Amino acid sequence: MRAPKFWYGKSVGARVLAALLSPLAVLYRAGVALKPKRRNPMRAHAKVVCIGNLTLGGTGKTPVAIALAEIFSGGGVKVVFLSRGYRGRLAGPVGVDLTQHSAADVGDEPLLLARTAPTIVSRDRAAGAVMADALGAEIVILDDGHQNYSLQKDLSFVVVDAAIGFGNGRLFPAGPLREPIGEGLARADAAIVVGEGEFQMSEFTGPILRARLVAAGQDAIAGKKLLAFAGIGRPEKFFATLKKMGGEICASRRFADHRPYSENEIRKLHAHAARLDAQLVTTQKDFVRIADHQREGIFPLPVRAEFENARVLAGVLKKLTDKTVRAKS
Repeated sequence: MRAPKFWYGKSVGARVLAALLSPLAVLYRAGVALKPKRRNPMRAHAKVVCIGNLTLGGTGKTPVAIALAEIFSGGGVKVVFLSRGYRGRLAGPVGVDLTQHSAADVGDEPLLLARTAPTIVSRDRAAGAVMADALGAEIVILDDGHQNYSLQKDLSFVVVDAAIGFGNGRLFPAGPLREPIGEGLARADAAIVVGEGEFQMSEFTGPILRARLVAAGQDAIAGKKLLAFAGIGRPEKFFATLKKMGGEICASRRFADHRPYSENEIRKLHAHAARLDAQLVTTQKDFVRIADHQREGIFPLPVRAEFENARVLAGVLKKLTDKTVRAKS
């Protein structure tokens, strides 16, 4: 789904829409309150590190998860990712095979994670953790699992987009929140604020880390005419990055987050780019949802997360293992 603008707006109209949907948010809240009571969380042999958020939509969780996996791997720790495989057809548990699986099979994010470390897709996270233990995992990075209670977690990070924070502070569908802010932050060991923005987390007393998303591929973007398209939580953030890199966006297309691309849609994008004499560019997450034979001529912008306070991060991570874990500065 594409996040409604009123979730992040401050106009009278935005506040009225949110108020009208508040009764549905009350019902949603009742369902959220029942979730912890339904689970008897399993204790995996591996340490479980959860990367989650409190809102619907993208906040930068995937680049953060990859950056943390690289830190652990650099310290000699065996990492396995565990994902529910959102929008994938396989319930799992199944190990992601980049030579066999597509986004239709396992979802787009697991395909990105699997480039860094072994990745398991399992809608039953406990069953996925059993498989990770069998693979000899020392640390399981649970992708987007803050509201999942089937596994005991050793460390929980809440990732927040610095530009939009928690939006209007209301629960879905009146706002973007998956759960009340106070309850979600109470289960977090640390928060990671990603990107540029003045968002302050005064309600959180634990460690607050800052991270920025750094794009590569300057030569493919700077001074080039671009037809940019994206189906992510906030496409405008991607477009802004391209402009900051010196790209000239001649046209742009927005699609819903995680939405699979049809061959006809990609064919039209190629034709439009040819008419404009422009380079097609998209995100890595979008690129894996495009059929292999249609990828030629499309540039997937590489993005990585970099932590600004490596010493604080290392202090948070060190309690998980006796091995020294040094965050990259």
